[in-house]
Amino acid sequence: MQVSLLQCQSSRSVPDNLAFIESQLKLLTKKDSAQLVVLPECCLLFGGQESQQLQYATREQDSSLKQDLSQLAIEYQVVLVAGSIPILAEDGRVYNRCYVFNTDGSVLGQYDKLHLFDVEVSDGTKQYRESDAFCPGDRIVVVDTPMGKLGLAICYDIRFADLFRALREAGAEMIALPAAFTKVTGEAHWQVLLQARAIESQCFVFGAAQWGLHNGGSRETWGQSMVVSPWGEVVAQKREGTGWLQADIDLQSVQDIRARMPVMTHNRFVSPQLK
Repeated sequence: MQVSLLQCQSSRSVPDNLAFIESQLKLLTKKDSAQLVVLPECCLLFGGQESQQLQYATREQDSSLKQDLSQLAIEYQVVLVAGSIPILAEDGRVYNRCYVFNTDGSVLGQYDKLHLFDVEVSDGTKQYRESDAFCPGDRIVVVDTPMGKLGLAICYDIRFADLFRALREAGAEMIALPAAFTKVTGEAHWQVLLQARAIESQCFVFGAAQWGLHNGGSRETWGQSMVVSPWGEVVAQKREGTGWLQADIDLQSVQDIRARMPVMTHNRFVSPQLK
């Protein structure tokens, strides 16, 4: 199967971001079977501060952002891991949500970011407070896709190994990670974390990233979108710039590696159960 990761430089302009994604989808070579496409976190809206996304947070049934992404999956006949968009819950809370759309635009699965990025970073932004805008999700998600079982995580989630272990226990063969890592933390930790999570879970990991200066320099992200094998090998990467990162992968290698090194049956600890 082929997986295509789109590296973006998203801004506060939803129409501009949508137009860029569509321009890139037009470049994809048509395949006989459905392709898996992964977009980065905040693909349609990337503000200077997380709170700026609140004005676009609407209930799921009213979300034009969700509808736009669903339509792209239909038009370009891809299974679309649609990065993340803000969704307003019935109780008034806002989630940073990733949808997976099938080629007919239907929702195969959805995931609300579990771990919120409330940290201090030695960059121009200094302090990040995702909890000022979002509330955390409350469950892990593994989606049945035409390609195989796909676990979902978003950006900061990658620092929590128990989540990836739980995704593996729930049947994941591959894990998509839409992200917008800061330049400082990305340079220090992005690659090693992706490789570690792939090795530990024995899954393919797809890290689709934001890259570069955003909104006149109010934010800077690291980039380096990557496909990492369950053996920890970097299958493909795009260090800088925007556009596609594509790789052909063989899910049979997941089963082969797990058979040769059955770490899950050797593990004497039990991962936390998220309900």
